[in-house]
Amino acid sequence: MKLLQLIEWLRRNLRTVVRLSYVLLALLVVVDAVPALVDKEHAHTAIERIPGFWAVFGFVACVFIILASKAFGHQGIMKREDYYDE
Repeated sequence: MKLLQLIEWLRRNLRTVVRLSYVLLALLVVVDAVPALVDKEHAHTAIERIPGFWAVFGFVACVFIILASKAFGHQGIMKREDYYDE
């Protein structure tokens, strides 16, 4: 029951939740940019030393997965409701 209350609260305060998420993301990128907090000495590639690289990489990967799944869906996975009536 508490889960339903949490979901309802999140829906009612969606704008606040989105803003808090943006603030948290910005804080994580800032923390990643501080050399004393994150050791990038043993990064495998040079691009990993760029602050916020993994955050941007993860975002781009999620967008790609969403777009690819929508494309697969429109290619034939999704069918009309009366598909079996014909």
